[in-house]
Amino acid sequence: MTDARDLALPSDYTDLLGELKNRVRAARVQALRTVNTQLIELYWSIGKTILERQEAEQWGSGVMGRLADDLRSEFPDMKGLSRRNLFYMRGFAAAWPEPIVQQAVAQLPWGHITVLLDKAETADQRAWYASAAAEYGWSRNVLLNMMMNRSMERTGAAPSNFVQQLVAPDSELAQQVAKDPYNFEFLGLSGEVAERDLENALTSRITETLRELGPGFSFVGRQVQFDVDGDDFYIDLLFFHIEQLRYVVVELKTGKFQPEYAGKLNFYVALVDDLLRREHHNETIGILICGTKNDRSVRYSLGRSTSPMAVAAYTYDKLPLVEQQALPDEGHLVAALEWAEPDVSDGKQGEV
Repeated sequence: MTDARDLALPSDYTDLLGELKNRVRAARVQALRTVNTQLIELYWSIGKTILERQEAEQWGSGVMGRLADDLRSEFPDMKGLSRRNLFYMRGFAAAWPEPIVQQAVAQLPWGHITVLLDKAETADQRAWYASAAAEYGWSRNVLLNMMMNRSMERTGAAPSNFVQQLVAPDSELAQQVAKDPYNFEFLGLSGEVAERDLENALTSRITETLRELGPGFSFVGRQVQFDVDGDDFYIDLLFFHIEQLRYVVVELKTGKFQPEYAGKLNFYVALVDDLLRREHHNETIGILICGTKNDRSVRYSLGRSTSPMAVAAYTYDKLPLVEQQALPDEGHLVAALEWAEPDVSDGKQGEV
């Protein structure tokens, strides 16, 4: 029978238990990362050896098949030694010719790397998506979605006056916040829509909206009201960028960009900067998202604006059915972005 004194728990027992649970979880995550890194380094070294021997001895495909059979016979518990995987390893070593120990790709699960090998067209694309996936913990399906939506090409592409209005490196960081165009295909809209309909759709699907805007965005509110000496003004969407410690004002226009839109956005950015921004916050920026734009008109409009702003277009028509089928489904996209997410449909983690 348990002694009553054994049940006299310390007053901070709950906090202590929570701290110890966090330590265990952190240690388990670190162990997974360590095991994964060792596996990836092994695959790279195997691929490097195969690549060198093929170049020196002109191996035929039959040698690869025999090598896979012999390795699997020796290591039956390892499911990643198939002939197909050996070819991936060879491609891995060719795509990253330098040792990968200190590179972002070494932190990714093997399934992510096969997506990079299959979908990236250039070394720059492989490096950019590998770095982003490692930094933000993208799952394999999210990585695939980002690549198919050409996130790299769109990130930082919006015309802006950030260089003129912000000091470096703040201007470079702000530029990376603004994509062009934004892809709102997940809304399922088509044809002409009103600005309020677009705003409603974006806020009702806020998880997907935040993902499209990019890492670091936190939703503050929609139709945020400001009273200026009795005059009411409403900001379409207001966000806070946690990593850059700044408010981001987003205005939506479904038609073609007009110069007066820049003036209105300039006014809203000034309002937020004056009424909401704190001393430790960086300068507020504005992003105008419109249906279409003439970049030259945009640059003239932003040239005399006093607030840091960018102008981007958006697309929202649904993709053709065949392209929709190639994308991950909604269930995968809204899943928690855990580091070592098991890909149930593709077999065990770290295998193809």
